[in-house]
Amino acid sequence: MEVNQIICGDNIQVMKTLPDDCIDLTVTSPPYDNLRDYQGYTFDFEAVARQLWRVTKEGGVVVWVVGDAVINGSETCISFKQAIGFKDIGFNIHDTMIYQKDAMPFPERNRYNQCFEYMFVLSKGKPKTFNPIKEKTIWNKPSTPSTRRKANGTKELSKYKTGNTERSRFNIWFYGVGFNKSAKGKIPFKHPAIFPERLAQDHIISWSNKGDLILDPFCGSGTTCKMARENHRDFIGIEISEEYCKIANQRINNAQLSLF
Repeated sequence: MEVNQIICGDNIQVMKTLPDDCIDLTVTSPPYDNLRDYQGYTFDFEAVARQLWRVTKEGGVVVWVVGDAVINGSETCISFKQAIGFKDIGFNIHDTMIYQKDAMPFPERNRYNQCFEYMFVLSKGKPKTFNPIKEKTIWNKPSTPSTRRKANGTKELSKYKTGNTERSRFNIWFYGVGFNKSAKGKIPFKHPAIFPERLAQDHIISWSNKGDLILDPFCGSGTTCKMARENHRDFIGIEISEEYCKIANQRINNAQLSLF
């Protein structure tokens, strides 16, 4: 199995050529609800999900970034249907995370402006890797004891260690989007819908270790593969569009390896 390459082809057929239980982490964002024009390409969700289950190692993770369109006055809920589809196949829904954007406001209408997408963290069994990203506590002061409400209504002290000046990040992640925010330079924006490089990097750091194999079956402009390379992971990207494969390879060739 050759790694560190972008494969141009249908992702279902390409994944069928991969061995069972070979992928440590998948970070991807599929086309959804026709919110973007991906040169007319569509995909078979169930077939993709079953291949992801087969190629993912026990303890491996799939990060599925997805949102919903509003059609005839109602959100489609495709995101949740897909999450349930993964669960039916055998994945655990390990976490339902939010990717919040600094989106530009749209003209006023009868609902609040949409500024987030879901990031479903799916695991094949118990995740074998978790490297939590740390943040400073409020005012950078030591944390204090807190309580939580038990099922019977009584309170108990939480088990969270006090006295720390940092804590694990919460599961709502904020990223700037748009030119020179999602990524630097003009090359990535030849693709209609890139997600932030930091988003891919943060998941790669969280759910994998150096030397692990990272997959993106909807490679697009190559964000996941670029950040895998920069963070000393191997990668396989799959993309059906020859044009987008060229963009992805350009970005990977320009990747800068981290010092860590």
